[in-house]
Amino acid sequence: MQLLKKFKIKANDTHLYQLAFLHESYSNENNITECYERLEFLGDAVLDLVVSEYLYTADPNLAEGELTRIRSNYVCKQALYTYSTEIGLEEYIKLGNGLELTRREIDSVISDVFESFIGALYLDQGLDTVKEFLSKTVRPHINNRDIFFHDYKSELKQLCDQDGLDIIYELIKEEGKPHDKKFDMACIISGKKWGTGSGGSKKEAEQNAAKMALDKLLNS
Repeated sequence: MQLLKKFKIKANDTHLYQLAFLHESYSNENNITECYERLEFLGDAVLDLVVSEYLYTADPNLAEGELTRIRSNYVCKQALYTYSTEIGLEEYIKLGNGLELTRREIDSVISDVFESFIGALYLDQGLDTVKEFLSKTVRPHINNRDIFFHDYKSELKQLCDQDGLDIIYELIKEEGKPHDKKFDMACIISGKKWGTGSGGSKKEAEQNAAKMALDKLLNS
């Protein structure tokens, strides 16, 4: 695998790296009992740990809430997609021949394999090698303070907590085919609707609703 050579990684178990790029659809079509999802689960936890440690040591003045907010920016789907495409991980993904995916779903798979690759690297090489790999792929973006995702929900919650206000999010509407859903969510603050938002997932719709509510609160 050219990717391993690029980062001077000598694999002990090549099967792990092959597995890291097997989508469930490919595995099903080829009677393979494994896919990348378990490695993705592991890689997600390892990525959180390494990024958390770096942020913790980089600035001792950051409080827990601020650390959480900053970390979310560097481990979100948009960030993972960027890391993945920058090193060409999408070239190794194996999908089922009969699978039809939307652009959003393809982007999600590209994001997923960054974490599954980290999971494979962790099992094969250990945490120190993962840290070295992430120092070349993720840390430069942290040092540059690149913005991938603005957490409007956390910002809104912090503002409302100061004033003793309660926030809930309610589903207004859900439509579309199972593989291409659209959700409309409302942001309710102390019983009053302050914002609405749409998105391809409930989380995305909630963020958009929170953005509207935050804009209204700050300008009221």
